[in-house]
Amino acid sequence: MPTNSYRELLRRVQAERTLVQASVIMTSALSPSKALYIGMEVVIAVSSVIGNVMVVWAVRINRSLRDTTFCFIVSLALADIAVGALVIPLAITISIGLQTHFYSCLFFVCTVLVLTQSSILALLAIAIDRYLRVKIPMSYKRVVTPRRAGTAVLLCWLVSIIVGLTPMFGWNNLHVLVNNGTLITEELEVTCEFETVISMDYMVYFNFFGWVLPPLLLMLAIYVEIFYMIHKQLNKKVTASHTDPRRYFGKELKLAKSLALVLFLFAVSWLPLHILNCITLFFPGCKTSMSLIYIAIILTHGNSAVNPIVYAFRIKKFRTAFRKIWKQYMLCQDPIGRLPQRGSQRGQSRETRLRQNDDDDDV
Repeated sequence: MPTNSYRELLRRVQAERTLVQASVIMTSALSPSKALYIGMEVVIAVSSVIGNVMVVWAVRINRSLRDTTFCFIVSLALADIAVGALVIPLAITISIGLQTHFYSCLFFVCTVLVLTQSSILALLAIAIDRYLRVKIPMSYKRVVTPRRAGTAVLLCWLVSIIVGLTPMFGWNNLHVLVNNGTLITEELEVTCEFETVISMDYMVYFNFFGWVLPPLLLMLAIYVEIFYMIHKQLNKKVTASHTDPRRYFGKELKLAKSLALVLFLFAVSWLPLHILNCITLFFPGCKTSMSLIYIAIILTHGNSAVNPIVYAFRIKKFRTAFRKIWKQYMLCQDPIGRLPQRGSQRGQSRETRLRQNDDDDDV
């Protein structure tokens, strides 16, 4: 019994010391640069959640947005919502210097990796979908069915979970911390930081060289081929058929440019952080400044907030849906207006159906 009470006393003393250390770190570590970083993270988190909720909402209320491409865009938006609602608050907590169990910190970091990988695979699925739409326009809807698109989304998330949670199964820095004696307590308590728990071998060789860079290069090749095929079709002369293929491929070109812009912004946002990881691994003596690290992190998180802006400015369907959401649900205005007269409905029905079928591909 004395031994147990003594151990309990030591545990309480250790816990109080940990709380004191955490409070000291939180008060002393909030330098002007870190305060600016936290403020920008909060703005990005709010913008990301609101913007991507608008994306999902727009697809929900607009039937013309419910095709396979926008199914993948919704998957991308859900990952971005999670970044704003979960990842950024965790990143702020980590920047303060939270002391927690090793595997709790590792799980926080793995959550970021899962969502990042899901975004990459969603962008890859979008690229493949647009390629098939241009390559086989006549049989596209027969090949790319909603069920197959849903299966592809689930497969993307499954692969993302496996890739992102791989460090939880042993590929981490626990053995390094044990050998170095840098653990705070025997209960595997650490100061939660990304490089403390994640192995740079995993981040560079497995994550970046295996699951980030190859999909980005593949998407680059796919969009180059898409633009080549579209320009080739646009240069053809119009035949005597009743449909103009140049109109179809002109719309495909516009949408492909918008989605390629999303891909470009993703690469610009994420490559700097991965380059810093490569520098950390290959040049261990080179110390990276915290300012560069904060800028790279801000870029990665900011990418989650920028996609809805691209959709609003580049894709007409989203712009119309966003305007409807704003007027109907924010300003409480009635967007329906008067219904057409019954006598005119029959005469306009055929024209309306033709226009709706034509607008299915409008962007």
